[in-house]
Amino acid sequence: MEQKSIDWKSIVGMGLIFIILMYWFSQNQAEVEANPEATTETSASTEDTTPQLTSINEPASAPISNGVFQAGSNEVITFENDLIQFKIDSKGALIQEALLKSYKTYDSLPVYLAKPNEKDHQLDLEFVTNDGRKMHTKDMSFTPSQSMNGANKVLSFKANVGPSQFLEFRYELQPKNYMMDFTIRSQGLSQTFNTADAPQLNWEMLAYKRSKGMDNENRYTEIKFEYGDGSDDYTGQGAEADEEEDNVSYIAYKQHFFTSILLTDTPFKKAKLISENIASQDDEQDTYTKKFNSQIELEYTGGELAYNMDWYFGPTDYDILDDYERNLDEVVDLGWGGIFGWINEFVIRPLFSLLTKNAGIPYGIAIILLTICVRIILSPVLYKSYMTQAKMKILRPELNRIAEKYKDNAMKKQQETMRVQSEAGASPLSGCLPGLLQMPVFFALFKFFPTAFDLRQKSFLWADDLSSYDEIFKLPIDVPFYGDHVSLFPILASVAIFFYMQMTTGQTMQNTQQPGMPNMKFIMYLSPLFMLVFFNNYASGLSLYYFVSNLITIGIMLVIKNFVIKEDKVLAKIEKAKAAPKKKKGRFASKMGEIMEQAQAQQEEQKKGKK
Repeated sequence: MEQKSIDWKSIVGMGLIFIILMYWFSQNQAEVEANPEATTETSASTEDTTPQLTSINEPASAPISNGVFQAGSNEVITFENDLIQFKIDSKGALIQEALLKSYKTYDSLPVYLAKPNEKDHQLDLEFVTNDGRKMHTKDMSFTPSQSMNGANKVLSFKANVGPSQFLEFRYELQPKNYMMDFTIRSQGLSQTFNTADAPQLNWEMLAYKRSKGMDNENRYTEIKFEYGDGSDDYTGQGAEADEEEDNVSYIAYKQHFFTSILLTDTPFKKAKLISENIASQDDEQDTYTKKFNSQIELEYTGGELAYNMDWYFGPTDYDILDDYERNLDEVVDLGWGGIFGWINEFVIRPLFSLLTKNAGIPYGIAIILLTICVRIILSPVLYKSYMTQAKMKILRPELNRIAEKYKDNAMKKQQETMRVQSEAGASPLSGCLPGLLQMPVFFALFKFFPTAFDLRQKSFLWADDLSSYDEIFKLPIDVPFYGDHVSLFPILASVAIFFYMQMTTGQTMQNTQQPGMPNMKFIMYLSPLFMLVFFNNYASGLSLYYFVSNLITIGIMLVIKNFVIKEDKVLAKIEKAKAAPKKKKGRFASKMGEIMEQAQAQQEEQKKGKK
C-alpha cells in the first residue's frame, strides 16, 4: 500500500505563507441552470414534479442465460427527479449516466458525474456459486419493473432463478433529493451462493475536469471515506494511492465541487480504495483528473445478501451534505487538523454565509467584508505586533549607532540592543507571539476559499469565477510552475506584500546585514515572487483575500506610525531610561548577565588563541 500523500503544492504554499509571516514577525518584531429537460411530462392544468420513469430501448445483443439466472431484458431506463437524471442499464443494473440538471461546467456544458455510452462508471457484484462458477452482475441481464412508494419512484432490477428466487438491485428516488436509496438483496439463493467465498462489490469511476484549471481541480479530487467508529480519512494525491480499512460506512469519490458517495447501513466488512492520478501521469489529456476504484468485501446473512445503501450524486456543498446527518460534511476539505477545520466550520463559514446568503451581498464584496471582519477580530492580537514594528522603525537609528559603536564586540552589541528595545517597550517576543497566534486563521482561510462551493462560477470585476484563477492574459507557452496564463489578483497581492515588507523591513535589511546570513534584501524580493508564481493557478477568491488583507495591514501600520505612536515620546522615554539610576538586577537577570559575560570572556580568549 502506498503511503498517503498530501498535495505537495498545497504544502509548499502553506509553507511559503508561514515563512513570509514568520519573517515579518521575527525580523521586524511583527510582521445553474444547465441541462435541457429530458423526458418531461406536462398537463394542461398542473406540472408533474414526481420523478419520471421512461424506458429507452437501445440496440443490444439478445440476452442469454448464464445457466443459473434466467435471461432478462436489454434496455436503458431513464430515472429522474427535478435535480438529477439517471440512465440505468438493465444489463448489470448499472447507472450508466448521472446528469445534474442545475449546473454547468466552466464552458457551459452539462455536468455529468457519469456519462452515457462510456465505460467510466462501473458497479459489479462478484460472487461464486456452489458449483464453483464465478458470477459478475455486470455481465447479467436483469428484468426491470417500476412502482411507486408514496411520492417516491421505485425501479427494481431482478435476476431470477425461479418464481421466488432472485437477486435484486433496487433504486428509490425522492423528489428534490440528490440521495437515492440503493438496495442489493437476494431471496431464496442460500443454496446457490457459495458462502465460503465472500462476495465482492467493485465500484469504479473516472473523475472529469469541469473547471478551467486542471491542476487546481485535481488538487481537491480524491477518495474520502468513513470507517470504524466514525473516523474519516482520504487516499491523498499520489500518482497511485491506496488505503484499506475495515467496517467502512461510506466511500466518497470527491471531485472538487461534485461528489459521488456510496453509503451503507451495514458497514462493509473490508474495503480497499485505490486512486490513480491520471492528470499527473498524462499531461497531454485534458478530460480526466483521477480514476477511482473500490474493492468492497461483503458478507452473507443467513446465506443471503442484504445490504441497504444510499447513493449520493450531487454538489460538494457543505450545507447540503451536512443536512443528511451522516457525517458527510467531512467530505468537504475545511483544513488539516482540528483547529483549522473548527475555525472554518464555526467562524469563517457562518460569517461568510451571513454576508452572502442572509444579507445577499455579492460574493466579491463579501470576501472584502470578510477580510475586514477577520482583521477586526484579530485586532487585539495584532495590535501589540503592529506597535512593536512601528517602535522598531523609530529605534532603528539608535540601534544602528549601537551596532557601529560595538561592531567589534558582538556580545556587548547584543546587550545594548536588548536594553534599548526593553526600555522602549519593543521586545522581540511581544511582536512575534501575536504573529504565531494568527497563523491558524491564515491556514484556515487558505483551505476555505478554494473549496467553498458558493464561490463556484461567481464573478467579481475581471474574475469570472472566484473559485478558479482570474486569467487576464493567455500565454503562448506553459511556463513551468507558473502556468499558461497570467492572473491579476496574485500580482496585486504580491505588490501589496512587497510594499508592506519595504515599508517595515527595507531599512532594517540594508543596515543590519550580518556576515554568514542570507541576503535579506534578496528575500524581500523573493517572497512576493513566490506568492506571484504559486497563486497564479489558485482560486482568485483566495488571492483577493490576501490582497485586501495586506492593504489593510499597510493602512494600520501607517495609522499607528503617524497618529498613535509619537516618535519624540518614544525617544524621550529612552533618554529618560538612560539617565535614571540603574536598578538592582533580579536574580534571573543577574544570572543571565553572568552567563553573557562568561561567553564574552570565552570569545576574547578564543581570539587571543588564534593570534
